[in-house]
Amino acid sequence: MTRFSIALRMEFLLQRRYRLLHAGILSGALWLAMLLPMPSGVRSMVEPYVLLGDLTIVGFFFIAGAVFFEKDERTLHALVSTPLRFTEYLASKVVSLTTLSVVLAVLVAIGTHGVDFHIVPLVIGAVLGTVIMLLAGFLSALPFHSVSDWFMPAVLPIAVCNLPALSYAGLWDTPLLYLIPTQGPLLLFGVAFDKKTISFWQASYAVIYPILCAALLWLLARRMFDKYMVRGN
Repeated sequence: MTRFSIALRMEFLLQRRYRLLHAGILSGALWLAMLLPMPSGVRSMVEPYVLLGDLTIVGFFFIAGAVFFEKDERTLHALVSTPLRFTEYLASKVVSLTTLSVVLAVLVAIGTHGVDFHIVPLVIGAVLGTVIMLLAGFLSALPFHSVSDWFMPAVLPIAVCNLPALSYAGLWDTPLLYLIPTQGPLLLFGVAFDKKTISFWQASYAVIYPILCAALLWLLARRMFDKYMVRGN
């Protein structure tokens, strides 16, 4: 087995140990409890916002929580002296938690719409949005020693990443929100439930721009990990 496959297997085990899988299932159940009583038309309008919120929970909060668990157990500091590379370490987290997020998104969509939705834009939006939120959550947790220190500063990146909801709702129509990489996944969620039509350039933007932003966040995560975990600044 490769180092990455071993790390990925460990991440799935840690999801169970840290109760992240249980928390994800509970989150999905709560979203269903909120959506199912709604009329079908209202449900289709609300569901993209729900999926964006779920990305925040599974993406931002789950990976930050995992980082703090590992800091408390001193496994992050021990990682530096192991053969496991940073890329393999972070990729295993991203793959495992993205898998959880996509499965939850699809199950919530099936639970509320049956098969009456477009699965391709839903899955693409869930993958891209989750990766963005995961990397943002990982970056936000690295400088802090405890959840209590981290919690209030974390409000800012969460708020910024959720600003596209204002544009989607028609409350703040400005092209500046296209600079926020979660705008693309939200547009794809709208397509998934046939409540928003987008042009070719918007579809291209919705896929390409989040990928470019994820690449930049990955590079930044490498630098910050070296700064706070390797050199201990």
